[in-house]
Amino acid sequence: MRLTDAQRRAMVEETARLLGPGARVRLFGSRVDDSARGGDIDLYVEVDQALTNRAATASRLAARLQLILGEQRIDIVLVDPNTTPQTVHAIARHEGIAL
Repeated sequence: MRLTDAQRRAMVEETARLLGPGARVRLFGSRVDDSARGGDIDLYVEVDQALTNRAATASRLAARLQLILGEQRIDIVLVDPNTTPQTVHAIARHEGIAL
């Protein structure tokens, strides 16, 4: 996994601050491959409570993480109980690494 301990901690803490302590965060995509270079940060975030506006909440989380981690591309896949299952969700859960 190509993230520092401080980056992982910041992601988990900021996600919990915004979405509650039960939010689960997984890193997926190119950053889980230690032999790769570059790449954006892809996070799969799952919550148990229904959200009013998942897209706005995901954007808010990405913006808050950019302020903490610096300018880099951060993509958030945010899933709540009302989310229609998609292939990317299964891939992120299966191949992702829990933070």
